[in-house]
Amino acid sequence: MSDTTQTSAPGQTPQDSQMSAPQPASPLAATQPATAQPSAQHHAASPQPNTPQPATLQPATTPRHPRLLPLPARIRRAMSGSWAMLIATLILLATAVIGLIPSFNSQALKQDIVLGAVPAGTDGHIWGTDALGRDVFMLTIAGARTAIAGPVAIAVGAMAIGLVFGLLAAYTGGWVDWLISRVVELMLSLPTLLLAIVLAGLIGGGYWVNVLVFMLLYAPYEIRLVRSAALSHLHDPFLDAARLLELSPAHILARHVFPVIRPVVGAAMFLDMSNALVSLSSLSFLGLGISPQAADWGRQLSDARDQLFNNPMTAIAPGIAIIVVSVAMNIVGDWITARADRGER
Repeated sequence: MSDTTQTSAPGQTPQDSQMSAPQPASPLAATQPATAQPSAQHHAASPQPNTPQPATLQPATTPRHPRLLPLPARIRRAMSGSWAMLIATLILLATAVIGLIPSFNSQALKQDIVLGAVPAGTDGHIWGTDALGRDVFMLTIAGARTAIAGPVAIAVGAMAIGLVFGLLAAYTGGWVDWLISRVVELMLSLPTLLLAIVLAGLIGGGYWVNVLVFMLLYAPYEIRLVRSAALSHLHDPFLDAARLLELSPAHILARHVFPVIRPVVGAAMFLDMSNALVSLSSLSFLGLGISPQAADWGRQLSDARDQLFNNPMTAIAPGIAIIVVSVAMNIVGDWITARADRGER
């Protein structure tokens, strides 16, 4: 038995040795891919040392703290939120309160022909005087009365006309809506400021005549706005319920439709005030409607054309006043519109 086993081993051929040699290693070879796959997957999942991580990178050019931002960016950030609304409200309140004080108007109109136009910084005149010797600072403050009274009257009057005819056209429909819409389209096709200049020149009235003219010219815009806003809510379920209760049209429009469109009405009124301020100042600059001795920002700009080299503040002060008050009215109107949009969402 032992001889046969000893002679059989050397008697193997080279092919038999090649076939038999890999057999003991075949179990190891079969297990190698199973053990190599997890290591390869782990190697692929592990981050490379030289691979950048975009999730952890932060731009180095954008500082987080607001004080590190450039000055224009800080101004835009401050004027984009509630701070702008607060500043604009304070400006409008201060302008309205100053305009109601009658003593400023009497003091601002005091003339000193002997003094004439003196530059800013003169003793007793921080912004200098105009050609008639009137203090520019006091004259600018007194001009707040016409800057607030006229635009507020125009905005309120035009919106009142717009509410009456706009709600009537939206709720009634039919030939009433057609007639009101055609008249509004005809009025909107006319240039507002040019028509106001022509009417002011023909009538030859004073400041409040110009206010009445602009009130009638601004009314078509409000009629179209109110009509569009009312039509968007005319078939809401709460209005259908009000009709089923057989409420009167006046009650439905006053108690149900108007509260829904009230934010749009408020925003439009502030925008009308801003446009009316610029329009009235334009007529005053042309010498229409306001007396030469009155305290008005547009009139100040007109009188300052001959005093730009003697005292530039005669033109700078009323110009800045018009810009600041007009922008404040626009900011308040935009804030009301944004609040109304968030409320609807």
